[in-house]
Amino acid sequence: MVRRGFRLKTLSIAAVEAGILCAVILLGLYVRFAPHHELVFFEQRGIYKVAGTIAVCQFIFYLFDLYDITAPRTHRELVLHLLQATGAIVLTLGAAFALRPTLLLGYMQEIEGVGVVRYGNWVPLFALALALGLMICWRVLIHWLFRRPWLGERILIVGTGPSAAELAHEAIERRDLGFQVVGFVAEDAAMVGQSIVNPGVIGVVGDLTRLVESERIDRVVVALQDRRGHMPVDQLFELRLQGRVAIEEGTSLYERLTGKVGVELLRPSWIIFSGNTRRGALWMAARRVFHFIVALAGLLISLPLWPLIAIAIRLDSRGPVFYRQERVGKQGRLFNIIKFRSMREDAESNGPAWSAENDPRTTRVGRLLRKFRLDELPQFINILRGEMSLVGPRAERPYFVAQLSEKIPFYAQRHLVEPGLTGWAQVMYGYGASIEDAQQKLQYDLYYIKNVSLWFDLWIVIKSMRIVLFGRGR
Repeated sequence: MVRRGFRLKTLSIAAVEAGILCAVILLGLYVRFAPHHELVFFEQRGIYKVAGTIAVCQFIFYLFDLYDITAPRTHRELVLHLLQATGAIVLTLGAAFALRPTLLLGYMQEIEGVGVVRYGNWVPLFALALALGLMICWRVLIHWLFRRPWLGERILIVGTGPSAAELAHEAIERRDLGFQVVGFVAEDAAMVGQSIVNPGVIGVVGDLTRLVESERIDRVVVALQDRRGHMPVDQLFELRLQGRVAIEEGTSLYERLTGKVGVELLRPSWIIFSGNTRRGALWMAARRVFHFIVALAGLLISLPLWPLIAIAIRLDSRGPVFYRQERVGKQGRLFNIIKFRSMREDAESNGPAWSAENDPRTTRVGRLLRKFRLDELPQFINILRGEMSLVGPRAERPYFVAQLSEKIPFYAQRHLVEPGLTGWAQVMYGYGASIEDAQQKLQYDLYYIKNVSLWFDLWIVIKSMRIVLFGRGR
């Protein structure tokens, strides 16, 4: 949704699969209930049941990452995920039909002119079995087609440094996106023939125009470490005016491929001039209202759990139920974050330390709370106070902010927006326990800040719900 270059593929896959599901359900309805299938469909509000079934199926496909086209996977992994998703669908729909049998197409009903008809209820099972077979065939076909060179874009990378190699690696890892790295263009003729990531260097900068023609290049990506006096401006200018190929910065393509901004590739001018970062008062007010409403709803829904969590914390270990700590907010303002205590009371007796995924300082109840992110429920109060947002970079402690700002370029820029209960970095990366982890998470934070929108916030909230449901606490 957020990476606009891949939105069409994702929506196309989802639309085709909705059509497959609808077709097999209607086919099962026709085979089982003819000649009364129209009565069943319309008299029993079958259209709503079919739509609901498709929505449940596609939501579960999403939970199993089947709509994340940027995730590299083999045919075997794809089929395994489809089988797992189908099992979850069978359990979910089976439970729904058991609790409310009227949801079934063909449930016993008196039909005028026919009498009381007791229909069988195997239509969902028939549809799921047929849908699974069709879905596997469709997905394997799409997986194969997306990897065909004649369907994708042929890319030529100008540059041979670490940034060019990393960019090529990310593109090659995501072959389903349709990018084929043809080769690299070097400044030094001695490098021609050398392997960078496989493929290797196929020419020099002076041959750029000729290479575009001979290799049938669709996109030229500039990934030079130092552009001063090195970038083939005249040739790029000519190619751009002729409209023969697309020309893109390496940082821009890297961002589209990975959903993060490469800090080591970043220059201040890229942030200043890229994207539409102008946000009016109405936009800011709408975003604030959205976050406030969701936070208020979350607080009210979760309140019944608070006494149970509090009792469990007190029975498990000594110390207070709530944990308050100073954090850095928007524009560097300090505030006290509120959480359920998940660590021992003496967790930082030796001074501040990074939190880890399997932190030994965590209590037994704390591990469970952190797994499902229940320890963060009191942060709804911080959101209602205006100290935080529902979505944004993770609120960090002043002690670590001072350290990281000195060692990581652009780290202070993450405080341009309010910290969030969840965020793009939180759903895309695990716990940070080092400076290297902090730099990785910063790349996602900068991507979020550059692309922030209500739709992006909603997308992150949905991804966060998936993490909570599967216990993948981050």
